[in-house]
Amino acid sequence: MRLGWFVLQTLTGQEQKVQRLLEAKSKELGLDASIGEVLMPTERVTSVKMGKKTTVVKKLFPGYLFIQAAVYEDDGKKRNEPVWSFIKGIQGVIGFLGGEPPREMRAAEVDAICGQVAGVEEKPKPKVDFEPGELVRITDGPFMNSSGVVQSIDHDHGRLTVMVTIFGGETPVDLEYWQVEREVPAAPAPHAAK
Repeated sequence: MRLGWFVLQTLTGQEQKVQRLLEAKSKELGLDASIGEVLMPTERVTSVKMGKKTTVVKKLFPGYLFIQAAVYEDDGKKRNEPVWSFIKGIQGVIGFLGGEPPREMRAAEVDAICGQVAGVEEKPKPKVDFEPGELVRITDGPFMNSSGVVQSIDHDHGRLTVMVTIFGGETPVDLEYWQVEREVPAAPAPHAAK
């Protein structure tokens, strides 16, 4: 039986539940030879808020799973009814992307998705909330507690250049995203009661 890759649309927010159900029930019903991998591509996004570095996992394709399954018979034309019915019957599944009959993904598309997932797993992707011209405070390194203005952002390397005033002159300082935080303007002092 030939397994092909398909895009499965799910209810948003239920991707992980659908993934677990597909994997568990296919084994339980003896369809595990007809159901291969079920992928929910994710990425780790690192952000710094209030001086604390946090990493969260975000779905790359919310509402979609990539499933390797024998949706068609070996001739590639006739639908494999037991597998088709099993997948469509899983709670949270809306259907196959591409309508009826679903279109099998090309090898290049599968390779791109798998490559993207592999690349994302290597290192967390920092979330950038900064823009050039924005005032930031340095939270780590030799210029810790200094303030400066973001001059440029290097998204590919997760770095930014901040102009810091040192000894009366502006100096560019190259930093990583997590080494700075947005400068919060000081609150005005309350007026004294008369």
